[in-house]
Formats: sequence, C-alpha cells, structure tokens
Amino acid sequence: MKVLVVGSGGREHALVWKISQSSPVEKIYAAPGNGGMKEAERVPISAHEIVSLADFAAENDVDLTVVGPELPLALGIVDEFQKRGLRIFGPSKPAAELEASKVFAKEFMSRHGIPTAEFDVVTDFASGREILDSGKYGYPVVIKADGLAGGKGSLVCSDREEALRALDLLINKRVFGTAGDRVIIEKFLPGREISFTVITDGKNIVPIVTSKDYKRAYDGDRGPNTGGMGAVSPCPYVDANLYVKIMDSIVRPTIRGMLEEGREFRGVLYAGLMLTEEGPMVLEFNVRFGDPETQAIMLRLRSDLVEVLASVAEGLIPEKKLEWDREVSLDVVLASGGYPGKYEKGKEIKGLEDVPSDVVVFHAGTEYRDGKFYTAGGRVLNVAAKGKDLEEARSKVYSAIERIHFEGMHYRKDIGVFQ
Repeated sequence: MKVLVVGSGGREHALVWKISQSSPVEKIYAAPGNGGMKEAERVPISAHEIVSLADFAAENDVDLTVVGPELPLALGIVDEFQKRGLRIFGPSKPAAELEASKVFAKEFMSRHGIPTAEFDVVTDFASGREILDSGKYGYPVVIKADGLAGGKGSLVCSDREEALRALDLLINKRVFGTAGDRVIIEKFLPGREISFTVITDGKNIVPIVTSKDYKRAYDGDRGPNTGGMGAVSPCPYVDANLYVKIMDSIVRPTIRGMLEEGREFRGVLYAGLMLTEEGPMVLEFNVRFGDPETQAIMLRLRSDLVEVLASVAEGLIPEKKLEWDREVSLDVVLASGGYPGKYEKGKEIKGLEDVPSDVVVFHAGTEYRDGKFYTAGGRVLNVAAKGKDLEEARSKVYSAIERIHFEGMHYRKDIGVFQ
C-alpha cells in the first residue's frame, strides 16, 4: 500500500511516523515534507498545489492520501481527488468552510444552537469602532479575522486602544490579507481552554483521546498567540460527564447540522473549546488534526491509523474501536527566536543524536543538508514522550530538550503545568 501525506510540519511528521508502523504500508510519500521525515520519500510539491498533488497520486498509484494542513482542504483538494476516483482522507471544500471562514462557523453555530460566544461581524473600521464604543462586549474583547491566518488571526485585546489597533491591523493594514475582509468582534470567554477531536464519516463518530494545547508564546499563557507551543494528552479537565456533554451539545449537533446543510463532514473535526461556568463553548472549529495536539495523541494510539483513515475515506466507520495507551503524553515545541513574529532560518541544530530512545523528536520547520539539520521555520521541532504520569512525561521531555540547541531557540517551560 502507498500513502501520500500532504504537508510539512510537526503534525505531518507525527502522521508519517504513525503510518509507517502500519503493516500494509510499503511506501510513504510526503509532499513537500521536511528534513526530518526519514520514514517517507519527499515530493517537491507544495501543499496548496492540489492539481499537481492529484496528478502525482494518480501517476504513482497512491492508495490513500492524508491531508495535514487546512489550506489544501479549503482549496478543495478532497474534491479534486474524489472526482478522479482517488482515495483521500479529509472534508470536502464546502465542509472545510467550517474552518476556512470564522464567520460561517459562528453563523452556523447560531443556526444550530451550538454554544459559542456572542459576536458581531464587521467589514470596515468605523463599524468596528462603533461596536467597541457601545460597550456591548466590554474588555477584554476578542477580534478575529474571518479567513485562514495560520493560527494567528485571533487577538485578545485588553482595552479599547488595543482593540482599535487590532481592527486597524486586520481591516486597514491587511496583515492577513483577504482573511481580514470580514472581522468578528466577540465576547471574551473566561475559563479553561481544551482541544476536543473526533473522526467522523459524516454520520458516525470515532472518539479520539482528549488533549490540551498551549497557544501563547510564553510561560504563564503570556505573549501573542502562536500555532501552538506544546500539548498534553489526556486533558485532566475532561471527565466522563463532561465528555458526554461535549459530544451531545457540540459534536453531534455540528456533524448533524453540516449534513442537513448539504455539507457532509467526513474527516477530523477539531473543536477548540472554553470550559466556562455556563458549560463548554466553542472558540473555533478546525477541520483537520491539530498541531501540536496530534504529536501527543499519536504517541498514545495503539490501533492501526491507516485502517481507520482508509475506512473513513470510503465513507465508512471502522468496526473496531481505537485502542489507546493509558499513559500520559506530552510534547514541547522548540521555536526559532522571534516566533511568532519575524525569525531567521538556517541555524544549525545540534544534539539530536543525544536524545534518549524513549523520546520522539518530530520535525516541523527543518531542512537537512550535508549531513546536518538546519532551522527552516518558526516552529522547528516537537520533543515528545509518554510516561506513567504527567511528571514522568514532563521529566523525559525537558531532560531531552537540554541536549538540543540552535541559535535563538526558545520554548515554554510550563507545558503540562495545570492550575
């Protein structure tokens, strides 16, 4: 069996790593992949070149394609593959709008009674300022770009000056381009943030173990939002009763509502949730595996991942339930200096050969040249491990990190710390 994984980050390396453990798999391609994906043959096609990717899959008799990032899904890669009779795991372009448009997602939730923060949509600076000055939401307040912004389009603003600056950046200065054509102003939700993920064939659901990621750049949840600086699994905030509540009030209504609207959702549904005093509420939806949650989750998965993904790609739910390790897993992102702002590339990475065998290093933004690894992105590496409890997993990961070095390297030291 031949499998193509689309994408180049830590999430994609974790998928490649797990897929390589599937006995039917003889060949893995990664497009474009990264320097650390030794389990796969890299293909020099960008993730957004959906026609070229479909051509490659057809020409090389690829049996299953797995899409990592959101952009190709939003561009319609699944639709392109399916019209050629190529098997691919992921939602269609209409279903992917659940992530591609924050406005669509918020209005969809309103239509189907799915709990989320109160919001307004604006298309110009003056209208946004008027809403802020009305006192409707108070402070802090959340300003979001409608379109895809690499996980950086949601800004929590503590006062009027900061909120106006966020509106200016999104609407006037177009820091995220057309993603800021429409902007959401929404009520800030205090509480604990978690990640909740399932796999679905459009009607039925395969549960995935819970996780929590850490989005802010610095310790103590300070600094700007990033694509994610680390994750743990399971999430200690979710007990059996809360799990059932999230499934009943959020997940099932979402999958049912998408089907009712002619947007059958087939693939991974990821809900970023805030656990508030009123109950769990949706912050955002993603339509693919999370990053860096996937790195922690894949460490705990005992079942054959390919069997599950291939079944869902055919519109079927596998008969066997997924089996998971009871151990706790944790991963920490090692980032380039300056991330999530401007950063330099090409810094030599040292010490990877000294990492213990019970720690897995997933590559994200790396390149391999002349026998050495170099930085090639904002999030560079994910250092991950399992343990009998959270402290053991944390100890393994942070001890391993001490052996790794590249110029400007920074990371959070509080991944797995709960208050």
